[in-house]
Amino acid sequence: MLFMKGNRTTPRCGFSRQIIEILNNTGAKYETFDILTDEEVRQGLKTYSDWPTYPQLYVNGELIGGLDIVKEMVTAGEFASALNA
Repeated sequence: MLFMKGNRTTPRCGFSRQIIEILNNTGAKYETFDILTDEEVRQGLKTYSDWPTYPQLYVNGELIGGLDIVKEMVTAGEFASALNA
């Protein structure tokens, strides 16, 4: 699940657009949630995850991270295995 600004077809910030491109390039199956549509979810998820920014990518209910972490994982060759965890 990707919590982001906008959705997969209409990302509303550059960070969200970049992470969508990465996910699409991997062929991963994923859903998105537009945090701009629900302020309670937007603020609550920051507290839950202890991660202050969006997008936030979760796999099997566990926070993987934001765009910077995902980019690092892609560069290190670890992203595909994280998606299949």
